Amino acid sequence: MKKTFSLQLASTLSLSLLAGCGGTPASTSSPNPPANNSTSQSGGTSQGTADKQYDGVELTMWSMWTSSEPQAQVIQEAAAAFEEQTGAKVTIEWKGRDINQVLSASLEAGDKFDIFEDDYQRIANVYADYTYDLTDMAKAVDYDSFSYPCLNNQVIAWTGHLNSIVEQPQVGGVFYDKDAFEKAGITAEPKTWDEFLDVCQKLKDSGVSPIAQDAAYCDFAFYHQLVRHLGEDKITELDTKGGWTGTAAETAAQEIIDLVKAGYFVDGAPDEFPSSENKIGFGMAAMIVCANYVTAEVNGNTGTEVNWGLFNYPAVENGVENTAAYAGANSLAITSYSENAQAAFDFIMLLTTGEFDQKMADTAKQIPADTRNTAPAILSGTVETLLSAEVPMTWCAGIHANDDLKTSIKSMCVELFEGKYATGKEFCEALDALY
Repeated sequence: MKKTFSLQLASTLSLSLLAGCGGTPASTSSPNPPANNSTSQSGGTSQGTADKQYDGVELTMWSMWTSSEPQAQVIQEAAAAFEEQTGAKVTIEWKGRDINQVLSASLEAGDKFDIFEDDYQRIANVYADYTYDLTDMAKAVDYDSFSYPCLNNQVIAWTGHLNSIVEQPQVGGVFYDKDAFEKAGITAEPKTWDEFLDVCQKLKDSGVSPIAQDAAYCDFAFYHQLVRHLGEDKITELDTKGGWTGTAAETAAQEIIDLVKAGYFVDGAPDEFPSSENKIGFGMAAMIVCANYVTAEVNGNTGTEVNWGLFNYPAVENGVENTAAYAGANSLAITSYSENAQAAFDFIMLLTTGEFDQKMADTAKQIPADTRNTAPAILSGTVETLLSAEVPMTWCAGIHANDDLKTSIKSMCVELFEGKYATGKEFCEALDALY
């Protein structure tokens, strides 16, 4: 099935190339706009046979992975397949996780590379002037039909157009042990806060602590509660100016305090990372609020195979963002000055769809970029959660908006989960005292 799809994809891309499909410049103000958007600039179909439309084309990709990582193996295999199919040679330069430290200067200097990887927010907000507008190319392959609307729409909201293609999507929510749920007689994932509390009590009654919590993620966990009550814009306003007392932030904090008082957190929480999350692997806890990488971390750290599930953070009564989920991505972009933008886009499509995307998901234990593919068992529910999220939450952006208070507020979130505040109002008064 995967091989058949890959051949169909290659055929589709070939047809789009023969039809002369091309992109448009990132913006008229871009300091390095593409010199030419025609397919003749991108290898030209008249120079070779129909299945070697990019004979003589050379592409360079700057990767955020290192050559020893599983992602690198798949990228190299995709590059070899692309050369075999199209004649284009793709050279990969492994820059590692610190790629963002060199990208801005390299793009401004017009360094010769065609494709690069980084966080999709940086691509949209920091490098936008140096990226190619992929809107037309994406439409030609019906990209919207097999990608994640919440991520694409966010990019378009930031830039006015699509300037990146998702390679490694991420999602946050409540990851849980399905076996622990079954043992406790829980037959449905909770969607509301009251249902969540009922699940917590059933888990506690069954002999397992409901929630694991590491100190490193206390701000992320509390942010979910805040977003449900206030929304990200209001949180950013409060974080910048103060005025937490008397708002729904008091209710959000009180709900965390009530969880602590009810004994719903595993012993020792909030622990030092990764002690608390590991307790899920040891059968001591059942749930954790985190992003998808927690599944591989716990399994690897504990040598177990937790039967993982995921559900979106529960909605609260009178909430404002009850369908939001943390969503992020490492994505791929094309430099605005690439002379072979169409070839670069076609390679990106080969890498992020069909059999190579499935292999990336299976090998690197990540969420597939192609929604038609299947997530690894440890990431069960991630694709569905991403697809159902109407609003993407950022990683604590609201309570990280004030650089001067970021560290203090993070410490106070840890104290909240430690039970150091008697009421939500007391917590918010302490927050306001920082201003």
